[in-house]
Amino acid sequence: MLQVGNICFALDSRITEIPPLLMSTTPSSQRSWFQTEDAWAIVLGLGFVITATLLILTGSSLQWLAIIPAKWSNADLAGQQLLQGAPRYLGLFALWAIALGIGARALGLSLKNFLSSFAVIFVISALIIFMGAWSEADRYNLEPPLVALAVGLLISNTLTLPGWLQEGLRVEYYVKIGIVLLGATLPINLLVSAGPIAIGQAAVVSLVTFGVIFWVARRLGLDSRFAATLGAGGAVCGVSASIAVAGAVGAKKEQGPVAITIVVFWAIVMVFALPLVSRLLALPTGVAGAWIGTSEFADAAGFAAAQTYGGYAGKVSGITGTPDDAVNAFTLMKVIGRDLWVGIWAFVLSFVAVTRWDNTGINHRVGTGEIWRRFPKFVIGFALSSIIIALVSSLYSSTEFNQILKPGLIAPLKNLRVWAFTFCFLSIGLSTRWRDLAAIGRKPFLAFTAGVIINVILGYVLSVIVFGKYWSTLGR
Repeated sequence: MLQVGNICFALDSRITEIPPLLMSTTPSSQRSWFQTEDAWAIVLGLGFVITATLLILTGSSLQWLAIIPAKWSNADLAGQQLLQGAPRYLGLFALWAIALGIGARALGLSLKNFLSSFAVIFVISALIIFMGAWSEADRYNLEPPLVALAVGLLISNTLTLPGWLQEGLRVEYYVKIGIVLLGATLPINLLVSAGPIAIGQAAVVSLVTFGVIFWVARRLGLDSRFAATLGAGGAVCGVSASIAVAGAVGAKKEQGPVAITIVVFWAIVMVFALPLVSRLLALPTGVAGAWIGTSEFADAAGFAAAQTYGGYAGKVSGITGTPDDAVNAFTLMKVIGRDLWVGIWAFVLSFVAVTRWDNTGINHRVGTGEIWRRFPKFVIGFALSSIIIALVSSLYSSTEFNQILKPGLIAPLKNLRVWAFTFCFLSIGLSTRWRDLAAIGRKPFLAFTAGVIINVILGYVLSVIVFGKYWSTLGR
């Protein structure tokens, strides 16, 4: 069986599992809203933001718990820092375990297995983040996101993992909490001003990418429903779009999983390739973030790529901008520019399927309510976080913002975001087995790959040439 979220399919009569990993939304019509990752991402993410805000307003801070290792240059300094920070790391683990455990229980997971698995994830993540604080880490490209993904892939493809460990590999859960926390560090004025440009650029790339994949798939003899499922997976929102559109157009049960498999493969390839190529071209961090946002196929993988490239700012000769520019540009392009279209694409393609492709007498049409049902609601939490921080910031002068809010409010939330994304990247690696990505078929792979090529080229032209000046000065 091929399992994605709560949906299982058969694929080529093999026992195959694709991780629930790279999704940004999961259709959940059979679950109440408070049994979804979207709900708990909003509850926990906003809970952290509100708690940190109340603490700063009462003269305290979340700094003690939200610890991130300081730079270290030798083993003695590393050991000393780790020993001194041990109580804080234990406190941080307790904070995450309690918060995530409450949500995991509501999601119907085994609390015992989840917490046991999360303890392993936390320890490995801590070691990876600690390694990233090494003074020579930049020289050897030991960026925590890529290291976490690589370590996870190495473990999952060389060892047999115990069943209970799977319970904590909740990629959607971690990435959505990270996105809500990201809202606290993305200025609301930037969201308002850059949103239309991001949506416009994303719309062009998405429409062209979908058209290319659909056309090539039809030329290769694939049916229209399968071609639409592949096209949506490459054009809009990766795994989520594949699931949504496969259901909306009435694709065969094996076609959705095949599309998901290809999305997973290319998302992982791009998480390593895009930062590397951007570095060779010495792109400004905002420009690279926008290119990654138009050319990645999944939120989690894209955040890893954007965060990795942002880490080069000020450390690699020729790369200008700030680390936040890369993440902010990616967020605007992917989360705002592309993810929001999932419901609309599912609705439009369901209408096309019924009016143009349906010769079976089965009505696969969905109502306009489908647009809201497919809407990635964790984005609401993202926006609310940004609004809360904007309101609090309005109470302080620019000097007070830099002296009080940045270190006491923004920095702790950013640190928690780093932890959440590291949990996510490690879980992606631990959930992915290359042998499970083999049974996808040549024709759908070729069709999707054609879209990948166009997607990357067009994304580069728009991000670097057409809007390069805008993205390179993002927020300034």
